[in-house]
Amino acid sequence: MTAKYKFFILILLMIFNTGCAHVISQNIRESADPSITLGQVSKNPSAFKGKIVIWGGEIIETTNQKDGTTIIEVFERPLGYRGEPKIKASSEGRFLVLSEGYLDPYLYARGRKITVAGEVLEERTKLIGEMTYRYPVILSKQIYLWEYYYPVVYYYDPWWYYPRWWWGVGFRYHYHYH
Repeated sequence: MTAKYKFFILILLMIFNTGCAHVISQNIRESADPSITLGQVSKNPSAFKGKIVIWGGEIIETTNQKDGTTIIEVFERPLGYRGEPKIKASSEGRFLVLSEGYLDPYLYARGRKITVAGEVLEERTKLIGEMTYRYPVILSKQIYLWEYYYPVVYYYDPWWYYPRWWWGVGFRYHYHYH
């Protein structure tokens, strides 16, 4: 194999590798314990205090506090290999994310997917309807907010690509407006 082909293969590998990168930085992933699940922490939060975890899911609510911090309530979902929450997978419950800065509730809106790396802090209780729910709280070290994906709906005209002279006199005013 010549040096020219080796260089080409190296460039292709670099391009493909960048598209598959995890959304949380490597130094945080190295300090996190991937074996710690939300279910384990929910049962005994004090046993995991100070541990770094990477969790994700769908945002339920974002609330800015008087002290300048933000609380994000998240419905947990398991993460894929890049850190993206798998929406069709089962959940272990809910957790709260404490961010030490202001996060705009318009951007961090209900239903958006989020991946968070943070330190397990404590447990808080909050009402869901009339039921008291125990939430593990993590102090965020890094937050990744996933983009919205909208389905593309378009009109398909199967005759658009034929030349206009093909239609004859009766169809000469057939125009396609966008």
